[in-house]
Amino acid sequence: MSDLPFTLDQLRILKAIAQEGSFKRAADSLYVSQPAVSLQVQNLERQLDVPLFDRGGRRAQLTEAGHLLLNYGEKILSLCQETCRAIEDLQNLQGGTLIVGASQTTGTYLLPKMIGLFRQKYPDVAVQLHVHSTRRTAWSVSNGQVDLAIIGGEIPAELAESLETVPYAEDELALILPTSHPFTKLETIQKEDLYKLQFIALDSQSTIRKVIDQVLARCDIDTRRFKFEMELNSIEAIKNAVQSGLGAAFVSTSAIAKELQMGVLHCMPIEGVVVKRTLWLIFNPNRYRSKAAEAFSQEILPQFANPNWTQDMLKIAKMNLPITTLDVAMPNSANES
Repeated sequence: MSDLPFTLDQLRILKAIAQEGSFKRAADSLYVSQPAVSLQVQNLERQLDVPLFDRGGRRAQLTEAGHLLLNYGEKILSLCQETCRAIEDLQNLQGGTLIVGASQTTGTYLLPKMIGLFRQKYPDVAVQLHVHSTRRTAWSVSNGQVDLAIIGGEIPAELAESLETVPYAEDELALILPTSHPFTKLETIQKEDLYKLQFIALDSQSTIRKVIDQVLARCDIDTRRFKFEMELNSIEAIKNAVQSGLGAAFVSTSAIAKELQMGVLHCMPIEGVVVKRTLWLIFNPNRYRSKAAEAFSQEILPQFANPNWTQDMLKIAKMNLPITTLDVAMPNSANES
C-alpha cells in the first residue's frame, strides 16, 4: 500500500481552518505561524491534486473536495482520540480522560457538583466539561467527542437512531420575585396573577427560553400574555435583575439555591401548578466507553437521578449501571438543567 497523501497534522489544520473561518485564526488556535498553515495546505492540495479552498472570498470556504476530506478527516481524528483513550484505560483509572457534555443550565449548576464528587474519588483522571446548546452537545456525543451528556432540550431528529436517550431527572422551574414585591406576603398566587407581573427572560431565540415557554404552556400558562420588562443573556444576569427589583422570572430551582439560602430572592408558589421539565441522559452505545465513563455512570449518576428512571433499565444497562443502585433518591441539589 502506498503512503497516504495526508498526515494527521494536515487533517487537524484543515479542521481548524473550517472551524475558525480563516488561516490566521486557525494558526492562532494551533499555536503555529500562518505561513506554516498555508504551506501545509498547499502541500496537502498538491498531494491530493485537488483544490480544498475557494480563495476568492474573504472567508476561507471549503470546496466540495474540501468538505469531503473534512468529513472523513473528523472521523479519522475522532478514532485516533478513541484509540489513545483506550490505551490510557490500561492504567485502570490511574490516568485517562472523562469528557462530559451538558446544555447551558445543566452545565452551570449540576455537572460541577457531579464532577467534584468524581474527582474526589479519581483524582488522576482528567475531566473535561463541554457546555453548549443541546443540539451541539448531542452532535458531540454522537461523533464520540463527548462520553455522555445531560441535557434539558430535545435532541435533533436526525440523531434519534444513533443516540440512547434516558429520562434522568425532573427539573423544577421556580417563579422568583424580589423580596420586596407585594406578592411575597401571600402563601400562593393564581395563574392569572402571572399576567400582572413584569418579567425578565432570556432572549426569545435562545434554546432555554423556548424550552421554558413550552413547559409553561403544558401547565396552561400563556407566556404570550406576559409583560416582558427586559431580555438578558444569562441566568446569572436574570437573578441579579430580579434581586434588584426589576421584575420576576422563571428559573431552575438549583440555580437559585444559594440566593434562597441568603434570603435575597423569593420563590413564589403558584396555586395548583408545579412547573417541571425532564432532564435527559444521552450517550452513543456504538462508541468506545472508557473506564472513567463507566465509573462516572455507575458511581455518580445514580446519586442525582430521579428514582423513576428505573423504567428505562434496559437502556441504562447498556451503560453497565448496577440496577441495585437505581433507587437512590434525587437530592434537592440535582433539580438542574
